[in-house]
Amino acid sequence: MSKPRKFYAPGRVNLIGEYTDFNGGLVFPCAINRGTSLQITQDNSVSGIALSSEDFDFKTAIEFDGDIKPIDREWVNYPLGIVVEFVKLGFNSGSNGLNKLRFHYSGDLPLSAGLSSSASVSVLTAVAINELTGVGLSAQELALLAQRSENSFINVQCGIMDQFVIAMAEQDCAVALDCSTLMYQQVPLNLGDYRIVIGNTNQPRNLKGSAYNDRVNDCQSALKLLAPVTGAEQLAHVTPSQFQEHSGLLTDPIIRKRAQHVIEESDRVNRATIALKAGQLEEFGKLMQQSHKSLRDDFEVSSETLDCMVDLSMKTEGVIGSRMTGAGFGGCTVSLVHADAVDHFIQSVGGGYESQMKLKPDFYVTTAVNGASEVST
Repeated sequence: MSKPRKFYAPGRVNLIGEYTDFNGGLVFPCAINRGTSLQITQDNSVSGIALSSEDFDFKTAIEFDGDIKPIDREWVNYPLGIVVEFVKLGFNSGSNGLNKLRFHYSGDLPLSAGLSSSASVSVLTAVAINELTGVGLSAQELALLAQRSENSFINVQCGIMDQFVIAMAEQDCAVALDCSTLMYQQVPLNLGDYRIVIGNTNQPRNLKGSAYNDRVNDCQSALKLLAPVTGAEQLAHVTPSQFQEHSGLLTDPIIRKRAQHVIEESDRVNRATIALKAGQLEEFGKLMQQSHKSLRDDFEVSSETLDCMVDLSMKTEGVIGSRMTGAGFGGCTVSLVHADAVDHFIQSVGGGYESQMKLKPDFYVTTAVNGASEVST
């Protein structure tokens, strides 16, 4: 490798469709204009691959064909997990030249904010190794590989949404994805005079330490009870009318609330996509609000900070929809704000939030961008 090679992967914001992905439902995310960069350089003093980051002090070096295990809870587990998946496919440093290399990561995605900084690193690493080795996996195959890595190596039972959109996104579009079939559409984000504004509560969230996996188990319990009477293979395949008819089978009120959110949320994604295609932005905004209420009350993954920011947003002139985005337990909100009101929105919501929560928020006015790729230099 005569000169450094550079790769880039965006983060993502989910406009609507939370906790439906691992239940085989519909989601509607887009890639955002913040992300992670990777520069790869040759270094003969390195044995294997050296990993370093602008954001973390921890560094390590790995042998591509060695026995790779997670390192405590360090950031390097995300690229390590990708390496493990390539090893499983039969690739190693000896045959593919992945040796004497430095992988250095940097970026402008806020950490632990629910904008998929971890999936960005994973997909980015997968794209880079794919290009360096000439393996030839498609973008969709790389997304699935990155999901397997997070499921098995990181032990977070996430769905495919984050990895898929980061790998597959197209500029100025959101991805309408059926997570059970991987059928998808690139839907133009024709928002007219409205802008996507992400509000970072700066309440850090820790996905592995949260109740994420508990919610996965709750949904699996609901499916076991509903599948025999509905024929559904995934919880999100149960229709709202079927749920209304058979919800009495879910005698545990917690399990019933979890199922209700998933089933209704997947239906909301379908209606939101139709509304956007028809230019019905007000309807899209209403569905965002319903989504947040369900995440707060039924799935119980919101937080005081998220609720505060959403409430303040919906009281601000020029806002037609606002909701928490991502796994919750802190992190970010996403709002649709009229272009003429963006500056006022940031000032008003930011001031009110800081006064109530004693935390200073950040705001990102975002556009939809392309997915992960090598960057020409």
